[in-house]
Formats: sequence, structure tokens, C-alpha cells
Amino acid sequence: MTNQKQWQDICKTGEILPNIGVCALFEGQQVAIFKIADSSGTEQLFAINNYCPFSESNTISRGLVGSLAGKIVVASPLYKQHFDLSTGICLEDSTVSLDIYPVRIEGDTVQLAA
Repeated sequence: MTNQKQWQDICKTGEILPNIGVCALFEGQQVAIFKIADSSGTEQLFAINNYCPFSESNTISRGLVGSLAGKIVVASPLYKQHFDLSTGICLEDSTVSLDIYPVRIEGDTVQLAA
């Protein structure tokens, strides 16, 4: 039996501005999606749970993105904990992490998989 990912359309790529998060509903969960552009203009997509366990609110998509300790992170907008967008791990408390989701671009559509 093959373990195939089931991809779901979320939004168009133009609906996500570089370095700013957006929130989407995916399989009953709020997911924060970020399109991060590096200095050369190359873009990467990240999808992470929108729920901040420190503030107990769905606010991660409103956080500021940047780099810290060589990692691409989002800072929770309320209490400023930093979450690695690749792993979901909190840099200030490695016992806390957020779920991450596979994300890709298919044509001009952003898709997530469970």
C-alpha cells in the first residue's frame, strides 16, 4: 500500500504577500502560511499551525518573520516566542512545538497535504 499525500487547494499564490503570513482553514485547523523571499528573490512556502500555545490564541499568521540562530522563524505577535518555520519547534522552549504541514505550489495554486 502506498502512502500518497492528498493535496488540497488552499489559495492562489498571489494572495500571499512575501514575508507576511495568511491564515487558512485546513482539515478543521487554522494554518498559518508564509511565503518567504530571500535576498536573491527566491521564495519558499511554509505552513504551520496558527495556534500559539503561549497566548492560547490563533495568532501565528500575524507574527513577524525573520531569521534567528540560522533558522527562518516567526515570532508570536503577543509574547514573542520564535518558532522555526521548518520544524515548528519553539527556539526559547524546545519542549513546545507547532505542527507543520507539507506545502507546495501547483501552477498558481498553493496546496497543503495532511
